[in-house]
Amino acid sequence: MLVNSKSMLADAAKNGYGVASFNFNSFEDCKGIVEAAVSKRSPVILMATSTTVRYIGLHTVVGMVGGMAKSAEVPVCLHLDHATDMQLIFDCIEAGFSSVMIDASREEYCRNIELTRRVVEKAKDFDCTVEGELGKIGGHEDDFIPDGSELTIPQAVPRFVAETGLDALAIAIGTVHGFYTSDPQIDFPRLEAIRVLTDVPLVLHGGTGLTTEEFQKCIAMGMSKINVGTEIKHVFSQALRNAITRLGDEMDPRRYLEIATNDCREIVMKKMQIFGCAGKAEGSKV
Repeated sequence: MLVNSKSMLADAAKNGYGVASFNFNSFEDCKGIVEAAVSKRSPVILMATSTTVRYIGLHTVVGMVGGMAKSAEVPVCLHLDHATDMQLIFDCIEAGFSSVMIDASREEYCRNIELTRRVVEKAKDFDCTVEGELGKIGGHEDDFIPDGSELTIPQAVPRFVAETGLDALAIAIGTVHGFYTSDPQIDFPRLEAIRVLTDVPLVLHGGTGLTTEEFQKCIAMGMSKINVGTEIKHVFSQALRNAITRLGDEMDPRRYLEIATNDCREIVMKKMQIFGCAGKAEGSKV
């Protein structure tokens, strides 16, 4: 079933687990993610970046995920990730996305509040949840390249949450998008300081490359939505390369793609176990 993320994140916060959120780029990796959620009886958030929406097509994305969600029998949320184009955000809300992220973190604080509030006001009419970002999360994700990494200032959070009315908040605590070139330096005291200042669900971006212990510590300290993107891309592309080598002259593309889908499903199931959301589908239903 296609739902927004409100009940998912509320149940995660109440019961101390993280909702698994994965970027997809095609039918096959999306299928693998949903199959993993069904197998693990887990709620799941499927995240499309702006480039994925442009590549697949807005209404095709909504129809594809909506069709998968209808037969999945676990809560599935379709989320627009790291969007900076207000028109695209509004188009996605109107087309049927059940959650969107407005990333105005490169704007001045008051402008970030203003833009995030505008999206929240629009989304209310469509039962769509809204994620915002305070602080700048480093790294590179598709066509989104932050201008450096600026950690979230805890004291700035309460006003931001109150004046925007958002449903979830992405914070910068030292993680980055993409593969890490050195060990991640997560600022756990900063996370703790932010958590005590707000009850809004917190979101961890830059999950690829974190250890099981780091994931679980973030969740124990209050992260309710855990994003993983680059690792899925890597697994999918590597599986295709290996399949082409192994299958040689095979002409049916589905043979190659099925292998990549299966590999994505396996890594997603492992992440769901780590995040603690396996078996939590019932509590996340609306």
